[in-house]
Amino acid sequence: MALIAPSILTADWLDLRGALKAARDADIIHLDVMDGHFVPNLTFGPPLVAAICEEAERPVECHLMVERPSDLLARYAEAGAFRLIVHAEATLHLHRLVAESRALGVEVGVALNPGSPLALVEEVAADVDLLLLMTVDPGFGGQSFLTGQLAKIREAKRRFPRLWIEVDGGIHLENARAVCEAGADILVAGSSVFTKDADPAARIEQLRAAAK
Repeated sequence: MALIAPSILTADWLDLRGALKAARDADIIHLDVMDGHFVPNLTFGPPLVAAICEEAERPVECHLMVERPSDLLARYAEAGAFRLIVHAEATLHLHRLVAESRALGVEVGVALNPGSPLALVEEVAADVDLLLLMTVDPGFGGQSFLTGQLAKIREAKRRFPRLWIEVDGGIHLENARAVCEAGADILVAGSSVFTKDADPAARIEQLRAAAK
């Protein structure tokens, strides 16, 4: 059974405490950290992440969609994230970035955009805990799942059987099972959980049932 990691990017930011309470039965809280450079949007500075980590009833992971991740690793680890996920595309020195993350005492993940090949993470696969595959172009919530990425998920599971495979982008009730059958261990879901007139807690349970 896949783990469910709701992303609060699409939640009501004026009621993040309520969003975190609604997600208390999830497995992980996923924070999309954006710097306005690597992606156009701007979200979740370290002080806000620290407040979220203190309030959340589940472990918090930070997905760093930022241009200079090395400058921010320590601040997000200190804020309380149990896992830092860095983008292979954001650095020329991925091995060094992974080592810097590991030295902070957190779990380490590497993320790939839809257009990036799995070969980019081949040389660091033994040093990380998780591979996050983006199934939309990063930067905004509410995008449609790129169905061509299912083959990439299957290949990632075959090539990196030791790693958690996390899938982020366009996950909803109708495709959760197919994504898990392709090899996903963790599903990140934003707009399908935090959507108007829906109960986020119920949506999480529906996703968990669909992903069996």
